[in-house]
Order: sequence, then C-alpha cells, then structure tokens
Amino acid sequence: MGKYFGTDGFRGEANVNLTADHAFKVGRFLGWYYGELKRRAGSTEPARVVIGKDTRRSSYMFEYSLAAGLTASGADAHLLHVTTTPSVAYVTRVDAFDCGIMISASHNPYYDNGIKLLNRNGEKMEEETIELVEAYLDGEVELFGQKWKSLPYGQKDKVGCSVDYVSGRNRYIGYLISLGLFSFRDVKVGLDCANGAAWNIAKNVFDALGAKTYVLNADPDGTNINRNAGSTHIEVLQKFVVDNGLDVGFAYDGDADRCLCVDETGRIITGDHILYILGKYMQERGQLDNNTVVTTVMSNFGLYKAFDEQGINYAKTAVGDKYVYEYMVKNGCRLGGEQSGHIIISKYATTGDGILTSIKLMEVMMGKKKKLSQLIEGLTIYPQVLQNVRVKSKPEAQNDPKVQAAVKAVEEKLGDTGRILVRESGTEPVIRVMVEAADEATCKEAVQQVVGTILAQGHGAV
Repeated sequence: MGKYFGTDGFRGEANVNLTADHAFKVGRFLGWYYGELKRRAGSTEPARVVIGKDTRRSSYMFEYSLAAGLTASGADAHLLHVTTTPSVAYVTRVDAFDCGIMISASHNPYYDNGIKLLNRNGEKMEEETIELVEAYLDGEVELFGQKWKSLPYGQKDKVGCSVDYVSGRNRYIGYLISLGLFSFRDVKVGLDCANGAAWNIAKNVFDALGAKTYVLNADPDGTNINRNAGSTHIEVLQKFVVDNGLDVGFAYDGDADRCLCVDETGRIITGDHILYILGKYMQERGQLDNNTVVTTVMSNFGLYKAFDEQGINYAKTAVGDKYVYEYMVKNGCRLGGEQSGHIIISKYATTGDGILTSIKLMEVMMGKKKKLSQLIEGLTIYPQVLQNVRVKSKPEAQNDPKVQAAVKAVEEKLGDTGRILVRESGTEPVIRVMVEAADEATCKEAVQQVVGTILAQGHGAV
C-alpha cells in the first residue's frame, strides 16, 4: 500500500485528509497521463475517463474536482452520476475508456469518502500507475525521461469537456437484467440499499425480473448512507424479512460492491455461505473452472470443511477483494470472494458486485427449487473469536519466539478441529488474533493464550 492509496483506493474523511484539492490533482494527473500515452502512440484523440459516485454529500464536490482536473489536462470526463462501483467497472471495460473512477468510501459513514481507480479493463488500477499518481500528489513525478513538478494544461480546442453519461448506467442495468436466467415471479424479495448507490438500480433490476420487490433504505439525503442500514447493519433487514414474510432479503453496502443476505427465517447468510452455495451449484453444472473457489484467510474454517466434503478445492489469499481477483486471473478461477460479501464471478464482472450476486443466488434458488435456508445445508459455520492487540512493533510481536511458540501450541491443540490466525493490521499498530473452533469457550481460551503471551513479552502499547 502507498502513502495515499490503500487496497481499496484513496480513503479518508472528506476535506480533512482527503480534500477537493487532492481530487483535482488526481484528475490533473490522470487526464494528462492518459492523453500523453495516446499522443505518444500517434493518436490525436483526448483521454476519456468515466466517473461514478455514491450518495454522500461530499461525492458531488469530489466529482466536480476530478472533472475539473481531467478537463484542465485535456481529457473528457464522462459522468455516470450516482451509481455503483461495479457499474463503473462495467462501463469502463465495455465502452473502452482509458480508466474509471469511483467516488465512494464503501461501508464507511457519510463524512468519509474515497477515490477508487480502475484500469481500462475495469480492474483495480495497477500499482505502477498509482505510484505515479502519488508521486504527483507529493509534488514531483518522474516519467517519460524527465521530472514533472507541474503538468501542461489543455489550451484552446484541447481543453477537455464533461459529458452526461447516464446512458452508461442504464445499459449496466440492462446487462444485469440479461443475466437473470429465470423469472422471479411471485418471489417476495427484500432489498436494503443502505441509502447508497444501489437505491435507484436494484429495484429496477428485480422488478424487471418479475419479483415482488420490497425496498428499504432507498431514500438518500447525503448524510444517511450506511446509517443503521445495509450490509453493516443487517439486523434491520433480518427484522424486515421476518415481519413481512419475505422469501429472501439482500443487503448492500454504500457502493453496492458487496452483498449479504437473509434467508426466509431471518438467518444471516454471509459471504462464506454465498461462496458455498454458488461453488456447489457451479460444480454440479461443470462451471467451476479448476474446481476451485478463491477465499481469503478470514473465511471460516467450516467453509473449508464443507468444501472438503464436497470435493471442491480452495485457495486462500490476503484479505482484500483485490488479492482475490488477482489470484483468480492468474490461475483461471471463476468464483472467489470474502466473508464480508465481496463476491467475484469472473465470467460476468471484474469486481465484487452485490446486485449480480443477488441475481445469481436467486438463480440457484429457482433452478434447484429450494429455499435459501435449504441451500446452506452441509455447511456449519464455526464460532469465531477475534481480538485486536495494540503493539509497539508489529514485526517484533509477530517474530517473538515465545509468541510463535504459543501460536504453535494452539495449532497443535486444535488439530483439524479448528484453526488460529495471527496477522498484522495493514492500517493500524495492531496484531489480530483470531481462533475458530467447535465452541466459543475453546476459541476464547486459545485467543487469550496468545494475547496473554504478547502482553507478557512487553509488546503491548497503550
């Protein structure tokens, strides 16, 4: 991760550590860089960049700042307006844009925001390009054989323009509808749109596919995104599904790249459940390339046990859908995702897509003529206990021989009945100790054994 951009973009509190000036400079660099690449390849066409945003009040500020920077550098900025992250990825790819930008802080509160960059294939931007953006933000970038403290502006007819591109968002909606292989007629579906980017897309898709659609948290006001709503507050959807006798419920986050579900009984269906349902269904139909599902190290031990029983192989990556997708592309896998609900189906999308995930889960329900609660039979989610320990030095705590011995002792005690995972936080001075086992008491005892050793060795920080 860089100075400004993490695994999911440049994120921070709006106008505190992510400002309008930052956005303008990001636009300035991208507009100039992609235009210069075209010029050096012999093209006279301006760079073309597509921008989407979620419903945060600050998203308008960042949209205009990015567009100003892009057009000042001679690029054309195509505005999708309020839309989802996966829709920006889709439009970037199919309409041959030089890159895409999504303005969102995902599941964070409204006062945070972020700038996510996508390459021409609709994938997360390559690190090499992000490093160039960061160098420019810091005042100097070395590129094309020289150092650039300032960038040339577009002049006269080379000044860029902004383009209303809502048609791109509408075509994305049409694309999602085209992926529905069954009619959802008479199925009662709840949609929690988190007062975010899905608010004007999800209902249109499910209505078109014939569902009886019940929507909540689809009234954004700029400050209520994710507030007691969406995938981070799924208890709202649980109650809604049960109270209204619905067949299924889907909850999205602020930019709708993740989805969690609720079955007809009100039970939460996590990303691990979804990977199990889709993986098993795709395997049965010969659609699970390499017979492998890609997970992160945070997926539940119970998921791996279920995959073993089903004869499905699995891979584990670092936490982050970016790493899941990179592994999928490199190894030719079709399905991957995270416990949090980022699910990637590479045949249809280059990113996690909450609405697409919903459609494909509905396909399994309709194709197998089963309720969602029946589709998770065979999967037992193990109790999990996670404790964060603030430390003076993450490497020193991790590499302490006594801490490693404590971890090994837990591993030996759990055997094949559970697991322990000790990892460093990517953003905080924290060691995360997580244990999964058959019962919560065993989890807590094992966690305390390792945490106690870390503290006893003097690694703790106030």
